[in-house]
Amino acid sequence: MSPYAPFPLGRPRRLRRDDFTRNLVREHALTAHDLIYPVFVLDGKGRREAVASMPGVERVSLDLLLPVAEQCVALGIPVMALFPVIDPSLKTEDGREAWNPQGLVPRVVRELKQRFPQLGVMTDVALDPFTSHGQDGLPDASGYILNDETVEVLCKQALAQAEAGVDIVAPSDMMDGRIGAIRAALEAGGFIHTRIMAYSAKYASAFYGPFRDAVGSAANLGKSNKKVYQMDPGNSDEALREVAMDIAEGADMVMVKPGMPYLDVVRRVKDEFRVPTFAYQVSGEYAMLKAAAQNGWLDHDAVMLESLLAFKRAGADGVLTYFALDAARKLRA
Repeated sequence: MSPYAPFPLGRPRRLRRDDFTRNLVREHALTAHDLIYPVFVLDGKGRREAVASMPGVERVSLDLLLPVAEQCVALGIPVMALFPVIDPSLKTEDGREAWNPQGLVPRVVRELKQRFPQLGVMTDVALDPFTSHGQDGLPDASGYILNDETVEVLCKQALAQAEAGVDIVAPSDMMDGRIGAIRAALEAGGFIHTRIMAYSAKYASAFYGPFRDAVGSAANLGKSNKKVYQMDPGNSDEALREVAMDIAEGADMVMVKPGMPYLDVVRRVKDEFRVPTFAYQVSGEYAMLKAAAQNGWLDHDAVMLESLLAFKRAGADGVLTYFALDAARKLRA
């Protein structure tokens, strides 16, 4: 026998009749606590630069970032994720500025944690904002990205961030074995409370273009790509293997990136591992929705909230999104 009453005994529309019933039986809900806000930070003071391909998103200097952090606290957004925009003169073949303890990221982390200790701060562990070639790792003579040599310097980068007081390091490079190496380095350094959110299933996606504009790596990367370390968009079984390895190596949280085109992967990861699972609504996803809304083709706030709810429904515990401030305001209204 079917567990469901046949029509007319069963009328599913009864539970859709009015607001209070829909609220009562809703399976998934979105709150400000589910959001992580990615921000782009510049060196200097009083600097504000619009990102043309990401309407409403700006690169800002630290003094202008502090009011944004204050808004996050007021709105209940638990974490801000930092992405640096480095002066081209500091970019090198080996990206050594990435582990400079007096570099932009450590300085911003220290200031944010001093001013807003209740706000979680997350930092990206990858070399692409710091390299003259725009890749996430160190190339050999042929241009192939070396794995173990890259992992060695990623550990230096993660330690510099941990020493500055960051709460969460987020390796986004997709080198093999980097989670275990970073975890060992953090433990050896006494940073036992520093969390790792691993970009475990990060795909070689075409949706990253506006982000690369924002951090200034697009021009450096040129016609090159990242397919030798980021995942093939056709694979989902492989994502489970990557996630399993990162968990075994000490990741506290895992991430799928991009977001909406890979909701099936989010669901598979959550069902398989039952660990804190996050998704990144990347720059291209944001830009598409913004452009359609600006043209009057979509209702901005409605599609923003619907897209974020989709991540929760797919199994994500939280979402990195450039909509975080706008979404938190609407959720409070």
